[in-house]
Amino acid sequence: MQKEKLATKEEAIMRVSPDQLDELLHPILDPKMELGTKPLGKGLPAGPGGAVGMIVFTAEEAVKWKKEGKHVILVREETNPEDVEGMRAAEAILTARGGMTSHAALVARGWGKCCVVGCADVKIDLKARTLHLGGETLKEGDWISLNGSRGFIYTGKMQLVEPGEVTMAMLQDFLKFCNSVRALKVWTNADTPSDSAQARTYGAEGIGLFRIEHMFYGKGSDAALFQLRKMIMSKNLEERKAALNDLFPYMKNDLKATFKVMEGFHVTVRLMDPPLHEFVPHQKEKLEELGKALGISYEELEARATGLRESNPMMGHRGVRLGVTYPEITEMQARAIFEAAAELQKEGIKVFPDIMIPVVSLENEVRHQTEIIHRVYAEVMKQKGVKVKYMVGTMIEIPRACLMAGKLAETMEFFSFGTNDLTQMTFGYSRDDSGPFLNDYVKKGIIPVDPFQTIDQDGVGELIKITVERGRKTRKDLKIGICGEQGGEPASVAFCHKVGLTYVSCSPFRVPIAILSAAQSQIRNPRKNK
Repeated sequence: MQKEKLATKEEAIMRVSPDQLDELLHPILDPKMELGTKPLGKGLPAGPGGAVGMIVFTAEEAVKWKKEGKHVILVREETNPEDVEGMRAAEAILTARGGMTSHAALVARGWGKCCVVGCADVKIDLKARTLHLGGETLKEGDWISLNGSRGFIYTGKMQLVEPGEVTMAMLQDFLKFCNSVRALKVWTNADTPSDSAQARTYGAEGIGLFRIEHMFYGKGSDAALFQLRKMIMSKNLEERKAALNDLFPYMKNDLKATFKVMEGFHVTVRLMDPPLHEFVPHQKEKLEELGKALGISYEELEARATGLRESNPMMGHRGVRLGVTYPEITEMQARAIFEAAAELQKEGIKVFPDIMIPVVSLENEVRHQTEIIHRVYAEVMKQKGVKVKYMVGTMIEIPRACLMAGKLAETMEFFSFGTNDLTQMTFGYSRDDSGPFLNDYVKKGIIPVDPFQTIDQDGVGELIKITVERGRKTRKDLKIGICGEQGGEPASVAFCHKVGLTYVSCSPFRVPIAILSAAQSQIRNPRKNK
């Protein structure tokens, strides 16, 4: 309509809803068939679009059946990093547990894969290889259909409606209109060169979250993961440094590949965040292999693994706390980042690494880590004979960090809100276990919407406002973004625009939604810093 002069650019932008745009990016279940079919059950809509496949219950079976040319849907109680290859092989993922920021939800959204999580009515019998839902018993190999945009589960094989090439060309043209209007920048959460390239195709202007530990998940990660596990199980500094030296080339090469794809753009590398026990293998043969490499018995290795376990790991020894306890871990990561960037710079490829320190609550934590990062930078640049522009910032995900933003900004050059954990910490809701009762809360009007889906503007939003105000009072040019998945949710994008954030960052397949939402926000509520 805009091309035919039947509407202004702004009118054309406002006439398109985010849901309509989402349908151009993913296959969907045939709306006519879906309208006449009763759902078997409902969970949380964690990954967009529709999918059809045969039920499998393990990641190994998903990979095997995929190789045989079968379309499968992986059904699990919940997923973990060891399921990644099966998740990749599946057309979609269905879990009985988990919320909108659970492992399955985050991985699926990052890939643009259909996913329904937290369907508490799903009862899996792994021994019998059956699934009980909605009064029916389905066995492995039976067909089901998922609507990941609405959370519905259906029996049988529905027709899919695929997005066409013509609509993709139209999408690109439409996004150009949006880009010419919006003030808020749109970055992406990406951990691989392929994800980064996909996001750039959709118009992402940088990476707001590169999770450095994701190099240890999925295809081709076995060698790097083995070295990481050696480091985790090290008993002393000498053992740990030796393992870190072996891990270093893998990390540098992984970073270098993504930096290259993102030439000319900022790449925000979050230092290692998860608690170390998450990387410890569960299978006996893997533990035995690790013990052999370390020269210790299986019993000794088991004892070390037990010592890593925590009662509340999400609030335990993770993020910046690892770097303070083991400075050599931060040093190795910083060296990998700077060597990768310097080597590309010497090849004529400009990169802008931003190093992000996670799980911060104290000013002395960031001072401690920043000293290490600046020292390593000076050493690497002297060795390589180049200068790379870089920034050091922090992830804001703990309420105390919000309140102390003015102090943190004395050292930090940028902030990025990790809204998944900030919401968890503010409400006291587990992001992995809150799905079932939050559904009841929403149904009974206790809370208007799941706060992991859209920013709680009254509570979490107030903390964000305080952070922006206090941070920029100390450092006027402070770059502030959001890298939680709410960075691609329309109402959250509008809020970020309103409070003056620099950018939002979301998974590659949500970038177009964020671009449209940012443009609509500028039309509704214009701000000067375009």
